[in-house]
Amino acid sequence: MTTEKLNGVLNNTKLQILALHGYRQNSETFRQKTGAFRKIVKKWAEFTFLDAPHKVEMVTGADDSVIGQSGENERGWFFNRDDRTFRGIRKEGPSIGFEESVKLVEETFEKKGPFDGIWAFSQGACFLGLLCDLQQRGLLKAKFNFAVIVAGFKSGSSEHSIFYGEPIPLPSLHVFGEGDQIIPWEMSETLSECFKTPVKVKHKGGHFVPASSEQKPTYQEFFERQYMLKNS
Repeated sequence: MTTEKLNGVLNNTKLQILALHGYRQNSETFRQKTGAFRKIVKKWAEFTFLDAPHKVEMVTGADDSVIGQSGENERGWFFNRDDRTFRGIRKEGPSIGFEESVKLVEETFEKKGPFDGIWAFSQGACFLGLLCDLQQRGLLKAKFNFAVIVAGFKSGSSEHSIFYGEPIPLPSLHVFGEGDQIIPWEMSETLSECFKTPVKVKHKGGHFVPASSEQKPTYQEFFERQYMLKNS
């Protein structure tokens, strides 16, 4: 293995990361909104953006993580109301479409992987927490080594009550905002406590992926650590 450095980083293989968008986003809108974050960690990581399999129809009052615009290709990972809408703060309810989303991730790992980690936002981050639990129990046909969870939360769906039973040893980075009016930061912190050694970044903003100088050192330290583990 070469030890030559390129721009201050070992000239080895970059981390391959699968990116999961929030509710009522899609892969392209998520990519457009997160350029500053990706720039911070581009020395160590490359990203593949995935569309959730379910189309979100415009229903009055069915807003959650992002304000959608009529005519957009708005997607979701699962629905927790019978009218096929989703609210992150809802307790109980179904998890319509969850199995299809798990299957899509497994197929994406098989066809486009392998991926070293998964990075996700809002509903995608909730979904990622469930994937981490499935992987720990040997119930996921995919293997990833770390998770980056932004504005995440535990699913309140009744069908997901069996999750979060045992602490998850997977390395994880959790990012959440004190001013988040969609997913209160306490919900994000509760999800982080499901992991054995969570790295937490608490910012003063709202429901978005922060990428300021304040977060930069923690982001870079986490990604560099995963990069070095991959290339050691």
